[in-house]
Amino acid sequence: NIRCHKGVYAAVQGPTLETRAEYRYLHTIGADVVGMSTVPEVIVARHMGLPCFAISVITDMGIPAQVKEVSIEDVISAAKIAEPNMTYVMKQLIASL
Repeated sequence: NIRCHKGVYAAVQGPTLETRAEYRYLHTIGADVVGMSTVPEVIVARHMGLPCFAISVITDMGIPAQVKEVSIEDVISAAKIAEPNMTYVMKQLIASL
């Protein structure tokens, strides 16, 4: 059972993880989730006239009232947990093309 959500994705440069203040600001301006990837790649693809599809694994919700210290190891661990579902989604997507 794979949960899917729709929302506003805010892109940040990285490579550092966001601070509590940054999460509050991003939430205030309407972001539901924050990430360091996807947006730059889509901008370049669209600039080149390429159609694109994007999917993200959210590894840290960044809810301002519930912010806790998150390490890069925590992010990698969450991504590894999501890997089987992502593999399934990608295989189904490719098979449907």
